[in-house]
Amino acid sequence: MEHFAPAQQVYAAGLIFARLAAIVMLIPGIGETFVPVRIRLSFSLALAFVLFPLIGQTVPAIPADLSGIGGAVIKETLIGVMIGSILRFFMLSLASAGEIMSIQSTLGFSQTANPMQASPSTSIGTFLGLLGLVLIMTTNLHHMFISAIVRSYTIFPFNRDIPLADANTLAVQTVSRSFALGLQLAAPVVAFSLIFNIATGLVGRVMPQFQIYFVTSPLMVLFALSIIALSLGVIGMVWIDHYRDLLAMFA
Repeated sequence: MEHFAPAQQVYAAGLIFARLAAIVMLIPGIGETFVPVRIRLSFSLALAFVLFPLIGQTVPAIPADLSGIGGAVIKETLIGVMIGSILRFFMLSLASAGEIMSIQSTLGFSQTANPMQASPSTSIGTFLGLLGLVLIMTTNLHHMFISAIVRSYTIFPFNRDIPLADANTLAVQTVSRSFALGLQLAAPVVAFSLIFNIATGLVGRVMPQFQIYFVTSPLMVLFALSIIALSLGVIGMVWIDHYRDLLAMFA
């Protein structure tokens, strides 16, 4: 910006900030609920100043009336919410996998405060969610967030209407893919639980006097946690590959 900041530059910076703030408030990592809102907004403002020399020239002229300015701000905010929500929705795959694993391993009663959802969830689901954040940061996948933000101004320029139909379709596809991936990630525990329950039922039929639940419940927890520990590396690799493919759509 120039030192006197004319109205066009202020308007352009405001539109850029509106989209960036909406995205940053929702993306995994810095967009988590345990990160203070002021930190997220400050990061958005700093990023807006950084991107202004690249994007500021593409901002259209200031509308003649106040309603046009408000409509442009709302439009940019909605685009940011759309992009951030899509990136957030895919995190549901880890939460779904954790819930399925907890139910199948009889650990569904173990609840832990989930810092990413601001509400209690199963301990396994909370652990997998934190694992996903660690993988995003350690694999430098968060750098693709910046690339996706810059690319969004090419895919959704300022003079283009919001593609509501395409956004709805992408959101539905992302949620369905996340739940399907969650079931795939939990497949080893689900397969073991099915086999173990069938074997438990057969033993109960053969020896009705045997205290089957007293013996099998600890074994179920022990074996399920062992399977989760053994498959944890594969779960992380498969999930991060799918998330990288999702980011590649925007970046």
